[in-house]
Amino acid sequence: MQANTPTTPTTRITRTVAAVGLLALAAGALLALTTGPSGADEPPITAEPLTQRHTFPDDVAVQVRDRPDHRSTEVINLRDASHIAVVEITIQPGAAFPWHTHPGPVLAAVAEGDEDGAFIYIYADDCVERPYEVGEAFVDPGGDNVHMAYNPSDTEETVVIATFLGVPPEGGLTLPVDAEQGAALDERCGIER
Repeated sequence: MQANTPTTPTTRITRTVAAVGLLALAAGALLALTTGPSGADEPPITAEPLTQRHTFPDDVAVQVRDRPDHRSTEVINLRDASHIAVVEITIQPGAAFPWHTHPGPVLAAVAEGDEDGAFIYIYADDCVERPYEVGEAFVDPGGDNVHMAYNPSDTEETVVIATFLGVPPEGGLTLPVDAEQGAALDERCGIER
């Protein structure tokens, strides 16, 4: 397997997610996620819970060490990982997530997508595109880590299986930044929506 080579964003994202409630799970049900372009057959991004919020009956703590390309090692200590949720996320060609973060870390596996590149992940603090192929997985640290991601394909949808750790008993699993901060990050990172 070849190592991923980060690049500076150059791709124009053709469809974006518009809902503030992105990937929100409330009372065990998935809320409406997105609104697609006028006349679109499929919403740009959909999420199907594979589990509702589950609780470990035992005392569970998790430590994850992660070092994405061209970044320093980050150690995530989650003292209470007792709530988890697993979601299948389908991203249509060209669709992008808004800038956001999560309450806790997310283990993400790219299950389906274009063989020439299925998923691009961008940290807000460095604006570097990190590509992930089908069969690869990555750690999203959550917390203060603001980021966005998109499907770079013009033809193939991407499917990501996300395991959210340390989720709150209620509320959103994805926490979008406000519109002003999102627009500033788009400009700084060269993201055209």
